[in-house]
Amino acid sequence: MSIQPGISRTATLVRRTTVLLAGSVALVAVAGPASADVAEGWSTPDDVDAWHALLVLGGIPLALGLLITALVYVPALVRGERVAPNAPAVENQWIGGPRRTTAELAGPDGDESQAGGASARW
Repeated sequence: MSIQPGISRTATLVRRTTVLLAGSVALVAVAGPASADVAEGWSTPDDVDAWHALLVLGGIPLALGLLITALVYVPALVRGERVAPNAPAVENQWIGGPRRTTAELAGPDGDESQAGGASARW
């Protein structure tokens, strides 16, 4: 914490406390309308059960997180891959490609051949 020259630690502490207190008062003042009554002519809603709120606000997101985690990890585990951190690299990173090494891939056998790599032209 750097203190400006000529300002004591006590003055800095008082200034920070004043700013924090003023900010807290402003937040309470802004939150006042949140405690307003239901508008005239509107129905009064029933109170929400604490267990229902806990289920909706906590249980559903937790279940979705577990579902997404399962959808990510289960296929890899079924294939026999390691999913632990710092697991050794998978030998074949060519997704959807042949299960053999690149040395076994067919090379081009003529000028018009489409085998052996990208067919880009200059």
